[in-house]
Amino acid sequence: MQAFDQIQELWQKHEVEVKVSADEMLQQAKKEVNGLKLKSTLNILGMTASFLAIAAIWIYYHFESWTTHVGISITMIAIGVYTLILYRDHRLIAKSDYTVHPNEYLRSLKTYQLNRYKLYNSLYWFYVVALSLGLIFYFVEILTHFNTIQKIIAVGLTAIWITFCSTILRKAVIKREKERIALLIEKFERISGQFAALE
Repeated sequence: MQAFDQIQELWQKHEVEVKVSADEMLQQAKKEVNGLKLKSTLNILGMTASFLAIAAIWIYYHFESWTTHVGISITMIAIGVYTLILYRDHRLIAKSDYTVHPNEYLRSLKTYQLNRYKLYNSLYWFYVVALSLGLIFYFVEILTHFNTIQKIIAVGLTAIWITFCSTILRKAVIKREKERIALLIEKFERISGQFAALE
C-alpha cells in the first residue's frame, strides 16, 4: 500500500507539458476573437437601435413639457457617447490582422482590456446617472397621464431595472468578459513567444 501512495505522489508531482503549435493556437484564438468582435458589434447595434428608437419617439410624438425634451436629450446624448466609446473599442480589436501581427494585436487587446475596465467602472456610473436623470425629466410629463398605481409601477420597475443592470448583471458581464479577454491575451502571449522562438 505504501508503494501505491508513493506512485500516486509521484504522479501528482509530474506535470505534463502540452505542446500546441502556433497554428492550432491561432485557430483557437481566431474563434475567440470572432466571438469578441461579434459581441462588440451586437452591443453597438443594440445601442444604435436604442438611440434611433428614442429619436423616433421624440420626432413622432408631441410632448408639451420642456422637461420631456430635456430628458430625451440627456438620454440620447448618454447613449450616443456610450455608443461612440463602444465603437472606438471595437476598432481596437477589429483593425489589425492578428494572424500577421500577433504582437501588435496583443498590444491592442491589452488596450481594449484597460478600456473595458474603465467602461464598466467609472464611465458606467456616468452613463447610469445620465440615464437616470434623463428618465426623471422624461417622467415629469409622462407620469401625469398615469394614475397613482401606474406611477408606482412605472417608477418601481424602472428603479428595479436600473438597480439590476448596475449590480447583478454588470458584475456577471464584467467577470465573464474579464476571463475571456485574459484568456485571449494569454494565448496571444504564447503565440508571440512561439514566433519569437522561431526567429
